[in-house]
Amino acid sequence: MKNKSLVSISDFSKDEILRIVELAADFEANPNQDLLAGKIVGSLFFEPSTRTRLSFETAIQRLGGRIIGFSDASSSSATKGESLKDTIKMVSNYSDLIVMRHHREGAARYASEQSSVPIINAGDGANQHPTQTLLDLYSIYKTQGTLENLNVFMVGDLKYGRTVHSLLMAMSHFNPTFNFISPNSLKMPTEYKMFLDSKNIKYYEHTEFTDILEAADILYMTRVQRERFSDHLEYEKVKNVYVLRNSMLNNTKNNLRILHPLPRVNEIHTDVDDNPKAYYFEQAKNGVFARMAIMASILGLK
Repeated sequence: MKNKSLVSISDFSKDEILRIVELAADFEANPNQDLLAGKIVGSLFFEPSTRTRLSFETAIQRLGGRIIGFSDASSSSATKGESLKDTIKMVSNYSDLIVMRHHREGAARYASEQSSVPIINAGDGANQHPTQTLLDLYSIYKTQGTLENLNVFMVGDLKYGRTVHSLLMAMSHFNPTFNFISPNSLKMPTEYKMFLDSKNIKYYEHTEFTDILEAADILYMTRVQRERFSDHLEYEKVKNVYVLRNSMLNNTKNNLRILHPLPRVNEIHTDVDDNPKAYYFEQAKNGVFARMAIMASILGLK
């Protein structure tokens, strides 16, 4: 895995995924290690972010590294018309590793082809978000004690939700059963269902979820992403179609955990927050340890 870019979750094998989960647990037990001392990480966020950017910055600093870059494309030379190619070639001259978020699908793969140092995809449009997936897997493993044979429910924006796309691909190594709950206009794209078919992985599609949650081990909620809609009226039709409330969890399994990549809007009511099955804030914390593991692995430091 050394010097290997992470653009898609499919870039990592099952064994490499399990190694990241194992390393994340090690870093959680001992989070302050100077493995990145003397290393510089380029942090290029062409698209707004809170949790991903801050957890990467926390991970870098806990590992003793330094950060260069920008958190807003408006403060970069992109506003002057500089191409992504030129930006990547320039920043790779200055850094040992680049973390990049971009609004355009495929931008991370293109960047990895131009860069002289490894690229970590921190989200490219509606395509992939592999580091979120690895922290999700670590969260699932911590709460379930396994990644195998779980019943995973995905709710909300399954069409544009890059986190569910990446998680689906990663969980395919572990014989899950999926339940997809979404409006017809936001269904899981056909290519991902074809991928599951090729792996003989069971999945079911629903438009309602109130009467089926009893079977879930993991309930993965997502927000309907306003920024992915060109038609505001279409967004208004579906933005509040699923709202999880505490009363809906009464007959669910004791081991159920509710995940969300955040930010949430209205899809999880605040009355869920105090339920022991709510895990989304701990999930965000796990992002620091997972991203420490990813960077240490890619740079060959662990």
